[in-house]
This record gives sequence, C-alpha cells and structure tokens, in this order.
Amino acid sequence: MIETVSELPALRARIAAWKREGLRVGLVPTMGNLHAGHFSLVKLAREHADRVVASVFVNPTQFGPNEDFDRYPRTPEADAAGLEAAGCDLVWMPSVEQMYPFGADHAVRMRVPGITDVLDGAHRPGHFDGVVTVVSRLFNQVQPDVAAFGRKDYQQLAVIRYLVRDLAFPVELLPADIVREPDGLAMSSRNQYLSAEERRAAPTIHRTLLAMRDAARAGMARAGVEAQARAALGAAGFLVDYAVLRDIHLAEPDDGSGARVALVAARLGSTRLIDNLEFTI
Repeated sequence: MIETVSELPALRARIAAWKREGLRVGLVPTMGNLHAGHFSLVKLAREHADRVVASVFVNPTQFGPNEDFDRYPRTPEADAAGLEAAGCDLVWMPSVEQMYPFGADHAVRMRVPGITDVLDGAHRPGHFDGVVTVVSRLFNQVQPDVAAFGRKDYQQLAVIRYLVRDLAFPVELLPADIVREPDGLAMSSRNQYLSAEERRAAPTIHRTLLAMRDAARAGMARAGVEAQARAALGAAGFLVDYAVLRDIHLAEPDDGSGARVALVAARLGSTRLIDNLEFTI
C-alpha cells in the first residue's frame, strides 16, 4: 500500500530513513488529477532512483487572478491509486499551510530572470515565479537525487534547468517525452475541460506543430512558418497566444540549420492548451 503523508516532519523522517540506507530518491512534482503522462514520469524516476516520491499540490502561487485555481480538479484518491500502480513509493500531499507557513501571499518568492519574460512568461505574468518558488521548496523538502519533469511544458523545463544550475541544487533533472493521445493531442489535466466539439478540434495543435516543422525544413522563413501556423489554428477556432519557432534556448533563431523547437499556446473556448515539437533543420 502506497504511503501518503501531509505533514513535513513525517516526510523528512521517511526521506532520512531512506538516505541512511544509502538509497537514491526520485521526485515527481505534480498538481494532481493525474494521467498517463504523469505516470510515465514516475516510471522514468524509478529507472534512476531506489525510491520515488510524487508530490500532489495545487500551487496557488503559479495561478494568475483570472486563472482556474479554484476549479482545478482535485482527485487525491484516484491519484494515489494511479501512483501506486506506476511504482511510486510515497505521495507528498501537503496543505497550503504546510507549503507556505506564512500564507501564499506572504511567501518568500523566487524568480528566474530573462527566460521567464517571454512566451508563457509574457502571457501569464508571475506564473514562472510561482513555479520556481514551489519547486525550490519541494527540492528542499524532499532532497531528491533526481527529479522528473515532462517536456510538454518546454519553457518550464528550461526555467527549472536554469534554477538548478544557478542555485547549485544537487538534483539531476530527468526530462520525459510528451505522452499523446492516439490522435496526437498532448495529455493534460486541462483536456477534460474541453467540450466534445472542442476535443475534436484540439489535435489541430499537434498537426500545426508538424506542419511548422515540415515548412521550416523545406526552407520557409520563420515569419512565414509562424504566420501559417497562426492562420491554421485560428481557422480551427483557436485564440492564439503564440505559435513560434525558437532555438533550444528559446531565443529567436537565425535562418539556417540547427536544433529548433516549435511552440504553441492557444485557447479553445475557455481552455488554454500548450504543446511543442523539437526537431532539427
């Protein structure tokens, strides 16, 4: 039976016992309402650690004032069952008070400069500040040797890489491939917000990313690739935040060969979806 703890002393006691045995500890940070993508992170962490901790915490500091914190789905029993089946050893399920003893509004905040000012950082001000604030706390609480993060949120992974290097966290990051539905839609807890009609349109994002890759490889200029992508998404009913080509560091690339990532964030009805595709030219 998987162990679930919600008090920090109990978590630290369990981690300390494992460390005394010389065991490597893996961390999978989540906000719950888990799906196959999350469980793939557990399996990846298990390949690199002797014990795996998954955190389930809906983090208030990464939601903007008009975002979906209150309606974000919370399914702790189903999450625990899925994590156990995936090979997780312990679920860290803290309250807001455990994570932020002085309250979320009075918490010490972290910020990664530069990389958080573009793309999602520009469209969701303060979002990545909340992400690195909670991830720093989780690293401190769990003291993991490795931590698994999905590639679906490409910018988030880049931000956390910066955080780990700059603050010298002794944590090895394990990037996990995007897990997709059979029609190409990237798995996300927010997919359940889609109506039946919206769900049929949602795979347009993945098709658009593939088209961006093909157009870039065929020699189309970046501005043309991006304009074509925005048009395709708009025709399918999306309100586009961005559809861009970037280098692997999220800078605007020069025309020519090299590693690229196509990134899309767009709203379908009230649901905001993100996805990306890495490729080389």
